Amino acid sequence: MTSVVDSTPVRSPATGRPRRELHPGAWWLWALGLAAGASFTLNPFLLVIIVAIAALVVAACRGDAPWALSFRYYLYFGLLIVVMRVVFRVLLGGGSAPGDPVLFGLPEIPLPEVARGIQLLGDVTVNEVLLGLYDGMLLATLIICIGAANSLANPKKLLAAAPSALYEVGAALVVAVSVFPQLAESVRRVNRARKLRGDASRGTGAMHRIVIPVLEDALDRSMTLAAGMDARGYGRSGTVAPRDRFATGVLMLVGLFGLSVGTYGYLDGTAPRFLSYPMLAVGLVFAVLALRSAGRRVHRTRYRPIAWQAAEYLTAASGLAVAIGLKALSTQQIPVIYPDVPGWPPLSVLSLAVVAIGILPVFVAPQAPVAHDQVGGDDA
Repeated sequence: MTSVVDSTPVRSPATGRPRRELHPGAWWLWALGLAAGASFTLNPFLLVIIVAIAALVVAACRGDAPWALSFRYYLYFGLLIVVMRVVFRVLLGGGSAPGDPVLFGLPEIPLPEVARGIQLLGDVTVNEVLLGLYDGMLLATLIICIGAANSLANPKKLLAAAPSALYEVGAALVVAVSVFPQLAESVRRVNRARKLRGDASRGTGAMHRIVIPVLEDALDRSMTLAAGMDARGYGRSGTVAPRDRFATGVLMLVGLFGLSVGTYGYLDGTAPRFLSYPMLAVGLVFAVLALRSAGRRVHRTRYRPIAWQAAEYLTAASGLAVAIGLKALSTQQIPVIYPDVPGWPPLSVLSLAVVAIGILPVFVAPQAPVAHDQVGGDDA
């Protein structure tokens, strides 16, 4: 018997495109673009569309890795945030104006003088409920967009793609954003083990059978990760001359000064214009030079780095286009971006077209490889 290995690239049966991992930076730029665009609006319809686009892209492009199967938990968490935001608006009212339509009334609980301005219960108006709903939907959309990036981007590839100067900070960020997907994977594994043992208990009775194994599994993974990083020499840097270290510090300080002054000039409308964009550009240039100089002391190699191709550029550009478009509409179509309450939130063709750009990865991004794609061929 001889082993025959098929060297042709594996293609997705749905799209016909080769399966491969998209650069994690492209996924994060796309997701952060959607989140930034959502932060510019309180229109519930636009927020729901952004969430639907994120869900469609995740369903079309994710693989079967542990971090790729946690998106639904972000949806549950987002729904919980919306409910809690509305409940807090009902419990802690006081923001209604005279004449607002009352939805229902609750007995008001008097508070001491030190809590002046805070109303506990009382009349619940339509405005309060809608404002709580819109605020909760905005926060939930931001979290769901981050969850989409966590479900699509390989955290190990993201750490490998981090700049050398930001390798330590990048490792901390990657570990932080991958905690929730790892916990979700632990919950699934513990539930699967319980079912195999014939444990069919549900609700609070099964909580103690799930929490302790999940925490133990997370601790074991953390210890394994720490041991692996130490064995690979993580945190060790090369020798740097004092002159180079001094030059790096000066570049970093100048870059931070330029970015700080430029940000102040951009936010303060009364500041001179040369303090905004020109200072931001100068600070960005010096910050890049400082990062390049600091990266020389970190010696590391990359195994098969993911190159930026057309799919990466189009995916990242689609998310950034949503952010830029909604930012522009926030000053041109104020009634659409910030609808009045109470009332039916209006929509415009232009706002829908801007948000719809975010769905572009469904058509251009490759689907991540799955486990059975790793099989090279059959024995003949």
